[in-house]
Amino acid sequence: MSHDEQSFPMLSRLLRAASSLSRAAIWAAGGLTLISALYITVDVLARKFFHFSLGGSDELSGYAFAISVSWALSFATLQRANIRIDALYQIFSPRVGAILDWVALVGLAVFMAYLTRYAGDVALTSWQRGSTANSATATPLWIPQFIWVAGLIWLCIVLALMLLRSSVALVTGDLRAIRELCGVRTASEEASEEARQGARLVNGDAP
Repeated sequence: MSHDEQSFPMLSRLLRAASSLSRAAIWAAGGLTLISALYITVDVLARKFFHFSLGGSDELSGYAFAISVSWALSFATLQRANIRIDALYQIFSPRVGAILDWVALVGLAVFMAYLTRYAGDVALTSWQRGSTANSATATPLWIPQFIWVAGLIWLCIVLALMLLRSSVALVTGDLRAIRELCGVRTASEEASEEARQGARLVNGDAP
């Protein structure tokens, strides 16, 4: 346990809870994507062999994709899976790298805050106007849009926790904590993670 975790146990517990909830969210998002794929498959087979359509497969799969992506973003961010250009990053000192990691997190948080704000405006407008999809199902658009926005709001909450944690670590000089929280993943870290996942699959352990 780092000095920062000892000094701020509540913040560390909140981040662990956020990680657990984000992991559950990504499983739900993956399940939604799988259900969408199965629905499309059944629809295609029904059209081919039985000459009828379930209807709405393209529309519903679009909703499922948008919702799945928004709820998967928090886990991807916590796992540092977001892509960053690190051509120059690798040659900087650990302190400069930590500052760049913090700046990158701030930039992502600001961008997502603006995106979430305007996404919320879209969903709220659809609800106020009673907008429906221009399709046979006439789905009320605010339903999938609010679920989509909820995923973005959760990402903003996770980013706020990460930003608070990394800011404390930056002030206290805990460079390792900053790198582990929001730094660029190295090739060795990715290889180690793949090895751990492979070992869990071999042993039949839950992910």
